[in-house]
Amino acid sequence: MERILHEITAVSHRIEGMDCSISSLTLETKSMRSDIAGFQSRVTGLEHRMGSLETLIVASRDRDRDLLYLRSKLTDLEDRSRRDNIRLLGILENEEGTDMQTFLSSTLSKLTSLDFDPPLEIQRAHRVGPKRSDTSLRPRPIIACLLCHNQT
Repeated sequence: MERILHEITAVSHRIEGMDCSISSLTLETKSMRSDIAGFQSRVTGLEHRMGSLETLIVASRDRDRDLLYLRSKLTDLEDRSRRDNIRLLGILENEEGTDMQTFLSSTLSKLTSLDFDPPLEIQRAHRVGPKRSDTSLRPRPIIACLLCHNQT
């Protein structure tokens, strides 16, 4: 009988150990479920952020396409605005006097030996760069904007 009592005590100890193990496993399971819920929450957040980033990428591509189009339009506009311009080199400083446009209208006919009909109309004209105090230096170029590019 003692032997049976001893075995019952041993089984009882094993059951108590199993209860502790089961309690420990239950706590670990709860902890794992909590961790899984946290991971699922993070994954959901990351999926949302990924969707937002994909939207931004699409919008960025659209903006890049629009930017390229606008750059080409700007280049075209700049080219069109410059085609009315002529640049004259080698005309001495102060030779134009006080009225650059009148000077150029008369001088261009003489320099090119062309008779402009109708007369050459200059919208604006000026020298490029700061005035030079040393007259031995090369004279500054003159930029003239013609009223109509077909006159050139």
